[in-house]
Amino acid sequence: MRIDYINHVGSVATEIIWALPTAPEVDGNLAVQCALLHDVIEDTEATYALVEEKFGRGVANGVMALTKDSTLPTKAEQMADSLRRIWEQPKEIWMVKMADRITNLYHPPYYWDNDKIESYRHEAMQIHEALHKANAALAGRLQEKIDQYRNFLK
Repeated sequence: MRIDYINHVGSVATEIIWALPTAPEVDGNLAVQCALLHDVIEDTEATYALVEEKFGRGVANGVMALTKDSTLPTKAEQMADSLRRIWEQPKEIWMVKMADRITNLYHPPYYWDNDKIESYRHEAMQIHEALHKANAALAGRLQEKIDQYRNFLK
């Protein structure tokens, strides 16, 4: 397993743990488990069935909702589908998606051009607009990262 993958899931979980004190109504166990596993179906050979067997249906449903449908032809369709499936989940899953994008807005790859950077920033804005009501603290951090991401334009 690659170090950058482990760092990413750890960072997403850290964002969730940071936000939990601001959301006493949230199931912290569900949120942290989904944060740690959010890419496992998308990026490994793990299946929904395996995640359900090991972690339960709630975690498996959350992870599945966070998994992109790569059979859809465009990024826009994938994003719309992803947000639709996340909306059907508890707010903990919404929080994980915001935390995921926060960590992905640290710094763009050096080879991205301005169009790709702006496109990624626009996706982050869509995520914020769709999911900000789940947690004000994470929504605020995501908005800060979106605003700062402009600084990476060349």
